[in-house]
Amino acid sequence: MELKKNNFEIKVLRPFGPSIIKFRIPNEIIIRMNEYVDKIVKDQNKSKELDHGSALAGNVNQEFLLEQEFMKDIRWAEFLASACGQWVLNDQGKKIKTFSIIRSWIVRQFKNEYNPVHFHNGHISGVGYLKVPKDMGETIQKQKKNNNGNLVLIHGSKNLFSEPTYNIKPEVGDFYMFPNYLLHTVYPFYESEDERRSVSFNAKLDEAAVSF
Repeated sequence: MELKKNNFEIKVLRPFGPSIIKFRIPNEIIIRMNEYVDKIVKDQNKSKELDHGSALAGNVNQEFLLEQEFMKDIRWAEFLASACGQWVLNDQGKKIKTFSIIRSWIVRQFKNEYNPVHFHNGHISGVGYLKVPKDMGETIQKQKKNNNGNLVLIHGSKNLFSEPTYNIKPEVGDFYMFPNYLLHTVYPFYESEDERRSVSFNAKLDEAAVSF
C-alpha cells in the first residue's frame, strides 16, 4: 500500500514521563565546596558529627551532611532555587513560591564502590560533580560501552520512542536536577585511586507548584 503525502502539521506531546534539567555549578562554589570537604575530611570529630552514611543508600567511602551555616554562606539554596524556578516555569508554566532544602550532602566514592538503585524524598532532588577521576578503568569486554562511574536515571520500562534509562557521564561542574521519585544508581569504577566527589540535595516546593 502506497502512502499518500499530505500537507499537515503535527504537534509532539509529552503527557507522560518526567523532565530533568542540566546546568553548571559556578566555579566559585566548586572551589568553596572542595575546600570545605577537604577540611571536614581532615577533622575526624567533625566527620563523625556530620556522617550521614547510615541514612543513605550508597555503599561508598563517606557521605556527610553540609552544615546549614556553610550552605547559607555560599547561598546554596538560592542557587538551586533559581535553577528550579526556571525549570518549573518552563515545564509547567508555574512560579515556585517556596524552595526548602531538606538536606544536602557530599558523597565521596572510590574504586569498587557504588550506589544501588534508589529514590529520594521531598519533591526535587539533584546531583552535581566536584571531583571526577581522570580514568575510571576499562570494561571487561573491551568492545562494550564504558559506564564506569556513571549515573543512570531510570523511569518505567522500554517503550516505542521511549528509553527507560538515561546514562550520565560525570563532569566537574555539571549539575542535574530531577523529580525525587526518579530511580537512579551509580556504577562502580576501577583502577583509579582518585576520588569521585559529588554533592546532592533533597528539597520541597510549595504545594501550588507541584499540584495539577
